[in-house]
Amino acid sequence: MASENTEHLRDVWNAVCQKISKELDDSVLNNWVDSLRFGGLQDGILTLVVPTAFLKDWLENKYAFKILRFCKEQDPTIERVQIVTGVVGESKLASEKIEKTEEDSDEDFSFGVPLDPELTFENFVVGKPNELAYTAAMRIAESDTVAFNPLFLYGGVGLGKTHLMHAIAWSIKARNKKRTIAYMSAEKFMYQFIRSVRYKDMMSFKEQFRSVDVLMIDDIQFICGKESTQEEFFHTFNALVDNNHQVIVSADKSPSDLEGMEDRLKSRLGWGLVADIHPTTYELRLGILQSKAARASVKIPDKVLEFVAHKITASVRELEGALNRIIASAVFIGKEITVDSAREVLADLLRASEKRVSVEEIQKKVATQYGIKLSDMFSSKRSRQVALPRQIAMYLCKKLTTMSLPEIGKNFGGKDHSTVLHAVKKIQDAMDSDVELSEDVKLLTKILQG
Repeated sequence: MASENTEHLRDVWNAVCQKISKELDDSVLNNWVDSLRFGGLQDGILTLVVPTAFLKDWLENKYAFKILRFCKEQDPTIERVQIVTGVVGESKLASEKIEKTEEDSDEDFSFGVPLDPELTFENFVVGKPNELAYTAAMRIAESDTVAFNPLFLYGGVGLGKTHLMHAIAWSIKARNKKRTIAYMSAEKFMYQFIRSVRYKDMMSFKEQFRSVDVLMIDDIQFICGKESTQEEFFHTFNALVDNNHQVIVSADKSPSDLEGMEDRLKSRLGWGLVADIHPTTYELRLGILQSKAARASVKIPDKVLEFVAHKITASVRELEGALNRIIASAVFIGKEITVDSAREVLADLLRASEKRVSVEEIQKKVATQYGIKLSDMFSSKRSRQVALPRQIAMYLCKKLTTMSLPEIGKNFGGKDHSTVLHAVKKIQDAMDSDVELSEDVKLLTKILQG
């Protein structure tokens, strides 16, 4: 990639590296940022290269704004930061300024998905909806013994389950770096299991998962209906609990309500402490916004925070995303932060919030309309009597919620995103030629939107 003025760029890059090393947490540097490579600068676009798409998405969401700000401080001609995947021979980010020692290597988690350094107990705002879950998580993080096993956290999307799991892991590692922790989604667990079967390496799989001190599995509902994966998780769970190793699991429903989960596994999951996280209250949403605003680079008026807390109610994730939009608008466009400007920046979110319905509500309405069981929505039955209503429900979820295809799939018994995409397209196409189906879908839409 062509670059302009190599010596100048090197000076700019070294200055940015120094800034990053001072302002970002060590765990961020060790686990994420030092994977960046300098790709070049052309036409005002600074290119950075990372080895995987996962890192690309994560850094774009978390640190692109901050890196751009550092770069613009050094060279105002830099207008945009572009993160791409690939391999380049340029100098490693902060290669001269940030050095990892042997002691730093203990920060790496044994295996699984890397943790988000921002998801700590310090950044978790506690309120009545999440008080029990927070207290239980703190108890596990601060204890040298297993108080209850497993800890089962459940609640809707974006309410803080994943945040608490990451926070537990960071806290445990801070207290004892020798403890091994594995955090991953149930989908990742299934992938690892299938891969070990395919390559005839089950022994390594068992040794790996059954030797960790703490196993964390997020979104366990994904393995509902997956008999072989459930079987292996059941034995992994028993082996860990029998050896007094901690297991922490999250889901969107309580153990007893997980359709497609074997009864014996439901029973095991309910052995320890089951803690639910309720939808946020206005007070909790405002507290979360105030906490995040206190760490922001710009001043955000209280009236704007109150406005956002009233209007964005679906999840903590969406709430924080809304605030990020407002901050970005002020930092990069220079827009004054007022209630009116916030309403303009968040126009699409506000429209969606006004008409939003839940996945569960959609599933119940469609099941009632077509005379099938609610559990059929999560099953793998392929008869037209069940498959068509399930596809209609998926279509309505895509139309009436802000969920992604993978998120919708998880709410239908762990279906793959391609299955959801197929369902959405099939219903869209069918509505053009099937008048009766089209009328059914329009009626359901009207009922759900009130």
